[in-house]
Amino acid sequence: MYIRDTIAAVSTPPGNGGIGIIRVSGEQAAMVGNAVFRPVYDGGLVSHRFSFGAIVDPASGEKVDEAMAVYMRSPRSYTREDVLELHCHGGWLVVERVLAVVLSCGIRLADPGEFTRRAFLNGRIDLVQAEAVMDIIASKSDSALQLAQKQREGALSARIDVVRGFMLRALALVEAYIDFPDDDLGETDLSAILASVSEAQEMISSLLLTFEEGRIMRDGISVLIVGKPNAGKSSLLNRLLNENRAIVTHIPGTTRDIIEETVTFDGLAVRLLDTAGIRHTDDLVEQEGISRALAKIPQADLVLAVFDASREFGQEDQLIFDALAGCKTIAVLNKTDLQQCFVLPDEARFVDIVRIAALSGDGMDILKHTVCRQFLHSVAPDSREFVALSRARHRDALVTAQQHLQQFSCNLKDRNLELLALDLRGALQSVGAVTGQTATDDVLDLIFSSFCIGK
Repeated sequence: MYIRDTIAAVSTPPGNGGIGIIRVSGEQAAMVGNAVFRPVYDGGLVSHRFSFGAIVDPASGEKVDEAMAVYMRSPRSYTREDVLELHCHGGWLVVERVLAVVLSCGIRLADPGEFTRRAFLNGRIDLVQAEAVMDIIASKSDSALQLAQKQREGALSARIDVVRGFMLRALALVEAYIDFPDDDLGETDLSAILASVSEAQEMISSLLLTFEEGRIMRDGISVLIVGKPNAGKSSLLNRLLNENRAIVTHIPGTTRDIIEETVTFDGLAVRLLDTAGIRHTDDLVEQEGISRALAKIPQADLVLAVFDASREFGQEDQLIFDALAGCKTIAVLNKTDLQQCFVLPDEARFVDIVRIAALSGDGMDILKHTVCRQFLHSVAPDSREFVALSRARHRDALVTAQQHLQQFSCNLKDRNLELLALDLRGALQSVGAVTGQTATDDVLDLIFSSFCIGK
C-alpha cells in the first residue's frame, strides 16, 4: 500500500567518499530543508537551484557540515513528489550525522527501493524501467549497461505496449458482440480479431527468442577452462586476465582448486574458472580438485578444452574428450609456437577450434571473439532497433500470455465469445504484469526489496 508520508535515506554507497547525498521525498521535504539547511545567501530554497550553506541540528543549532542543497518541487523530480537532496562531505560519520538530523524532523527512513517504487506508483516510470534502474547500477559490462539503458529509456516497454494494443483491439471486438448477443460475429470482424491476435502472438514469439541473449548480456557467461596437467590452462587464464593470477610451473598438478575471475570480452562479462588438470592420480588432494573440475563441466555456459598441440593425443586427452560429451566446447590448441604433432580424433565435435600460444599471447584476440560469437548474434545493444528480454520474470509473463492466446485459437472454432474474452483478458493480465499495469503488491514487494536503500 502506498502511504504518502515523507521518507529519507542516504543515496550514495556506504563508506568514505568525496560526496555523500541524503535524499528526502514527500510533502514535508521543503519543511525539512528549511529546518536543517541554512543558505549562505538570502532567498531560501528555490526549486531546481543548488544553494550553498550549512546543515545544522535544529534542536541545538550546532553546525553539522557545509553542504549544497537542491529542492525539486513536484512533479519535476525522480519520484514526482517534492524532493530535497543534501550534498555533504562523504565521510561515513558525517553522512550518518546529517541523516540523523534529517530524521529528527519527524520523517522516517526509506525502505529498500522505495524512491524508485514511488516513481513507479506515481507514473513516472513503469516496472520494466524501474528494474532497469537497478540493472544499470549492477552492470558489470558494456553490453549489460547498454541493454539496461535501452530498457530504462522505454524500448522494451514500447514493444510491450504495441502487443497490448493488438490484444485490446481484439478484446474490444469480442466484447462488442457479447454486449449485443443478437448480432452474429461477421467474417470481417472475425478476420480483424484473428489479425490482431496473430500480430500479438508473432511479437511475443519474437521477444521470447531474445531472452537467452538478453540474459547473457545482463548476467554474463561462465567459461570453464579444462585440460590435462601442463596443457597451459593456467597460462591461458593469466594471459586472458593480463596478470599472474594462477601459479605456472613445469610440475604437473600445480592447480588443485578452482580459480575464478571475471573479465570482459568485447563488452561481455565472462566469469573464467581455471580447474585442476584432469588425469589419473593417487594424490587425494589432486583427486578432489579433479572431481570438482568434472562436476563444473555441465554447469558452465562454455568450456575451453585446452590441448597441448606439441604432444600427441593421449589417454589423458581422451579423459577430457569423454567428459565433454554434450557440452558446448571450444577446442583450444595451445603451444602452437612449438613443433606440432597433435591431431584431434575424427569423432571430435566442438563448436569451434582456436590455435593459440598462451605464453606469447598469440591468438588471444581470436579466442575472445570466438567466445563472444557463441552467444551474441543479434543487433548491437546500442542500436536503435535492439530490444531484448533479460529477466526471467518478463519471459515467464510472456510465456503465460502466449499460452492464453494459444487457448484463444483453440476456442475460436466453437465461437464461444465468453471463453474468447476470458482468454484475451488472461493474456492482457500477463502482459500487463511485465510493465506493472497488473502487477500485485506481492510482486512489487519482491522486486523492490532487491533494491538498495536510497534508490
